[in-house]
Amino acid sequence: MAVIIRLARHGAKKKPFYRIVVADSESPRDGRYLEKVGTYDPLIDPARVTLKPERIKYWMDQGAKPSDTVRSLLKKEGYFAANA
Repeated sequence: MAVIIRLARHGAKKKPFYRIVVADSESPRDGRYLEKVGTYDPLIDPARVTLKPERIKYWMDQGAKPSDTVRSLLKKEGYFAANA
């Protein structure tokens, strides 16, 4: 089972809101996930990102790989620039 940290889309049509989740790489985008580790709201200017850095670090230590989008969000927030 490969584990990935990625975005899961929520919110209404034309009003996206994303959860940053740890999930099996084969599960659907908005399907089952192992843990919610943050949120991303792109509609606010500037975009609001909330993270649980200790849980993200835990999952990355366990071998979870962030998606390209999550990796860029982590770098912008200043978390784990060396690991991401």
